[in-house]
This record gives sequence, structure tokens and C-alpha cells, in this order.
Amino acid sequence: MIIPSASDRIIVDSSGWIEYLGGGRKANDFAAYLDSQAVLFLPSIVVYEVHKKLYREAGKTPADQFVSKAFEYGERVIPLSLEISILASKTSLEQRLSMADAIIYETASQVRAQLITCDSHFENLPGVTIL
Repeated sequence: MIIPSASDRIIVDSSGWIEYLGGGRKANDFAAYLDSQAVLFLPSIVVYEVHKKLYREAGKTPADQFVSKAFEYGERVIPLSLEISILASKTSLEQRLSMADAIIYETASQVRAQLITCDSHFENLPGVTIL
């Protein structure tokens, strides 16, 4: 099995999914990643955040459609492990990130993926592309 390099591995954070699914002003920028040939991973906390926002703001149907898409990721859905939890707690304190942001960042680090976001909280962190 060939393991892709870090540049071939992508995680789009919750802000990117929301822009993409909601047709936001940066939707096309995120589409370049979400529709690409890269290996896309999906942290379970991103599923939580996106589903919650869609359900609250757009209703059950769009939220369920996102969940259907999430199931297509299969083993590329990354659960919150003990290791990621501990690393994220340290990162949260050291980088002043929210719990969810720290978990997403450390998940990307663990799978050697580039984190794609429009969230400025990730500014100046290695392995992050801010659109």
C-alpha cells in the first residue's frame, strides 16, 4: 500500500464544510479541496460541528445529507482517540485554541494531513492553509 505524502492528505475543518455546503463566498475555494483527488479525512468532531450547525440553521434534510456524505468516508473518518485528546489538550493551552479547533488540528497532525480552513485561529501553525 502506498501512503500518500502530507501534501496529498487533506482535512477541511468545519468552517470549510459550512462555506462549501452553504454556498458561502469561499465555497469555490473549498471545493478545490473537497472535490480534489487528494486523500480526504474527516475528523469526527467536524461531523458533530457541521451536523449541528446545518440542523440548527437549515433543518433536518441538509443535516442528514451531510451525514450521508460523512458515511462515504468510511475508515477515513477519524474518531477522537485518547492520544489525540491528550495532544489536543496541550495544543489548546499552548496555542490558545478552542477544544474543537485543537482536536481538529491534532487530528490533522496525526494523519499527516494539511489542514484547510478559513479560521484565523490557526494562523501561524505549521501544516495549515488559511483561505
